[in-house]
Amino acid sequence: MLDVLQGFVHELRAAGLPVSMTENLDAMRAVEHVNISERDVFKAALGATLVKHHNHWNAFETVFDVYFSLYSPGVDGEGGDDDELWEALAAEAAGGGGAGSDMSREELAAMLLDALMSMDRDELRRLAGMAVTAFAGMEPGRPVGGTYYLYRTLRQLDLDDLGARLMGRARQAGEVPDDELAQRLKREEFDERLRTLRELVEAEIRRRLVADRGVEAMARTLRKPLPEDVDFMHASRDEMIALQRAIYPLTRTLAARLAQRRRRLHRGHLDFRRTVRASLSYGGVPAEPKFRNPHPSKPEIMVVADISGSVASFARFTLQFVYAMASQFSKVRSWVFIDGIDEVTRFFQESDDVMDAVHRVNTEADVVWVDGHSDYGHALEVFHDRHLKEVTPKSSIILLGDARNNYHAPQAWVLDALRKRGKHVYWLNPEPRGYWDTGDSVIAEYAPHCDGVYECRNLRQLERFVTTIAEG
Repeated sequence: MLDVLQGFVHELRAAGLPVSMTENLDAMRAVEHVNISERDVFKAALGATLVKHHNHWNAFETVFDVYFSLYSPGVDGEGGDDDELWEALAAEAAGGGGAGSDMSREELAAMLLDALMSMDRDELRRLAGMAVTAFAGMEPGRPVGGTYYLYRTLRQLDLDDLGARLMGRARQAGEVPDDELAQRLKREEFDERLRTLRELVEAEIRRRLVADRGVEAMARTLRKPLPEDVDFMHASRDEMIALQRAIYPLTRTLAARLAQRRRRLHRGHLDFRRTVRASLSYGGVPAEPKFRNPHPSKPEIMVVADISGSVASFARFTLQFVYAMASQFSKVRSWVFIDGIDEVTRFFQESDDVMDAVHRVNTEADVVWVDGHSDYGHALEVFHDRHLKEVTPKSSIILLGDARNNYHAPQAWVLDALRKRGKHVYWLNPEPRGYWDTGDSVIAEYAPHCDGVYECRNLRQLERFVTTIAEG
């Protein structure tokens, strides 16, 4: 069991969770006081000691389900012998037969219906195993994901039909009143029971895959990045939603951290008068220097973002992040471009909802000049002609984009002019560094005129960059 726990912690770290040695020891002590057969209690004990942020809970659950799938109630009882358990489940997965393989679909459905009506979890767990044996068609060593086996099993079980039959039986038993609200509540109750059945089938499939392939291989297969490590450019719809939820808690934490660092790091100049006055209590010896109260300046931010199709999601999240951090800057202005450029600061000033402002940026900004294909050179020239005089020694200019210029002239001299007037010029590139200067990428033309060119593909890298400029 100790080896399994150590492998579990190692996989959590590989998934990105910050698990320290102290937290590892705390988890070891916690599990001494719980029974492994009480799965929910065991899971809660590990979660309380190893997970520090709610955004990391889904990753923790995935790893837990893989590493402790062989220690589920009804499989291992009070723990059992690890080696015997692994051998038994591996043999079952390899054999592909067992109880339930000769049972018809209707017979299994009737037994499931009885178990769902009484909500007998032990019987449901046994029938879920029979359903997987009969319908999943699992083959040892076959490189197929669990989703495929789950689909095959659930298609044969037909949960919609089971739900309708549950309602029908409940009506026959007089358990469903004529009241519309009561009927709706009853349907929701049966839906919850069917979700439980689905989870048990999924757990059974996962358990057999682990027995066949091993926990390390399954953990690598199911490993998903944390929200702060999701690539902006390739995020799925669900990952986009998770990113959206992660932005604001992250900015609040970062803002508090930056304010504390400013107070600590920016000590004021020596106050000679107060020092001399305080020295009178020491006989005129200035033993306790006094300093003026610090007034650390906040940078002025000018964001210039490419919102062409290839980098639109990156620009959207960066604009949201910067405006969510607006309290850490004295002023924030923003422009977006494709081959034309338009200032969009007004959208953020007119709306209290940053998401709504970003939507207006994407739908209302005038960013097409000729054909709607990226032209960094022309956009930068227009920005120079219209706004160069507005750049001050307090201005930090952040350019967002992949620098893929469709073989137009880069006009890198504009960045040199901006750098001479402003405080800093930074470039954030959402592409992997290995892709820079390939094809029509001209990032090398712009880099010499920037104070820094950063790979920025996820929230973690974006947070690190904002910390850098806010402290500067």
